[in-house]
Amino acid sequence: MKTILLLTISNIFMTFAWYGHLKHKDRALWVVILVSWLIAFLEYCFQVPANRIGHNQGFSAAQLKTIQEIITLVVFAVFSVTYLNEKFQWNYAVGFVLIALAGFFMFHKWA
Repeated sequence: MKTILLLTISNIFMTFAWYGHLKHKDRALWVVILVSWLIAFLEYCFQVPANRIGHNQGFSAAQLKTIQEIITLVVFAVFSVTYLNEKFQWNYAVGFVLIALAGFFMFHKWA
């Protein structure tokens, strides 16, 4: 659970680092790059421990990456609707569900 929490926090920071500047198109590109790097540093402060803890608790690297991608999609969906005021369309939901199915295949114990 600690891994999931840390990955969620790291993804919130990274989503702002990657996409937050889209709301501030009047800023110089070098400024948004610098701010994004500073935000990304905070993301790494949560991402690296999350992966270390998760791997020590028995998750494989592929499983950690799958968890991270699913969390990223959830965080991004909320971010794009609430912060960027974009519409969430049905085809986005279908695409996200298909990617989330990867979680099932990554964690299901196959005989």
